[in-house]
Amino acid sequence: MARPSEASSAFEIKFTSREVSAWGGLALMKRMLDSMNFRTAASQWDLPEPGSNRGYPPTQLIEQLLVSIWCGACRFAHLEITRMDRTLTRLFGWTRVAGHKAIVRLFGRFDMLRHERVQAQIYRWFFDTVSTLCSITLDMDSTVITRHGEQQGAARGYNPNKRGRLSHHPLLAFVAEARLVANFWLRPGDAHSANNVLQFIESTLHHLGSKAVGLLRADSGFFDQAVLKLLEDKCINYIISARLTQGLQQAIVRDGRWFALEPGLELAEITYQGNSWDIARRIVVVRQSIKRKTAPGKTLSLFADDPDIQGWRYGAMVTSLSLPAAEVWRSYRGRADCENRIKELKNDFGLDSFSLNSFYATEAALGFAMLAYNLMSIFRQAVMRAKIQPTLATLHQQVLAVGAFWHRDPKQNQLLLAVSRRRRAWFEGLWANAGHPPVLPVQAKTG
Repeated sequence: MARPSEASSAFEIKFTSREVSAWGGLALMKRMLDSMNFRTAASQWDLPEPGSNRGYPPTQLIEQLLVSIWCGACRFAHLEITRMDRTLTRLFGWTRVAGHKAIVRLFGRFDMLRHERVQAQIYRWFFDTVSTLCSITLDMDSTVITRHGEQQGAARGYNPNKRGRLSHHPLLAFVAEARLVANFWLRPGDAHSANNVLQFIESTLHHLGSKAVGLLRADSGFFDQAVLKLLEDKCINYIISARLTQGLQQAIVRDGRWFALEPGLELAEITYQGNSWDIARRIVVVRQSIKRKTAPGKTLSLFADDPDIQGWRYGAMVTSLSLPAAEVWRSYRGRADCENRIKELKNDFGLDSFSLNSFYATEAALGFAMLAYNLMSIFRQAVMRAKIQPTLATLHQQVLAVGAFWHRDPKQNQLLLAVSRRRRAWFEGLWANAGHPPVLPVQAKTG
């Protein structure tokens, strides 16, 4: 086969004044937001007003932030992406487009009380809108955000990946069935895992409104008598990872009756009452042979001289459920999806990079990054109806990064999309889905 000659591959460039966007697929997001009455709802949130008459409407600044994140922005400087895209500007109806410093100033006007009010308003609107969620599973976890400056609240604390580095230590709550964020609290880097967990649970339940919590799963930071009693008083079932205290270690060795679930994996259950507990509670214990290279858990430090006990790694869960021990363990394993959600928030939604000097400004900005994530999660499920949740980067390739420009006649108000003929029917289906209030698919069982 003859190769193309050097002359035949030569080309020249020309210029056009036509305003072309690389993000035409965001027309679907705009349509979904309209079906959710997003702009009306946002106008009712207690957002701080601009400091002068020349300032930008706060609802527009929030919209610009969301759209920029969906386009891939994960730092404040990246928010300029929407400012330069006239096609997107017209799509969202922004008459004047703000630079990223205006958005930074907006978050600088948040204090603790305003942030709490606004986030409560956002979550109540969001979960009221997603009406198909009924009984839900709440997964709670904490993470570490390493900081590279002198941000308020950044402190040396637990940071397993970068020991000794300044960090924040936020709490997060997720709706397991729908992969949604139900709450986010920023905390100083030296905060203990158990700090503020009672208030965080109460805040999360308030965000959910009338949604019933069928099960709460959490790590050992929530292993506390006060937490367990709160959940029991509210009739909320729970599975919470237990800390292997000396008393619990002794009870496991003394009372555990083991049965094999598979080779190298055994379960037991005991009744245990901690020193500060008002009642005894059910503990499900799992142990895996240390010969399994990926076996999680810890050895029992009290029995370091016993080779039989040291041949296993142990984990324990306190639970109010009456399910068989194997089902309790399998359900708790479903909580591991939290790590995937946190990873996605860090990689695609700027959880570890949207930061400002002010603690509450940072918390406010990250609160809206959670909103960007939730809205995109709804898009994936209710509009795309994807069985496997694609990442934001994948969505860019599949549907969002579509060349687009407006029809030359402004009276026609047509957005022309560069979609191949074989994909047009599929795209039209997405357009139809986006035009109705979001309905989530049948809830999947967790665990």
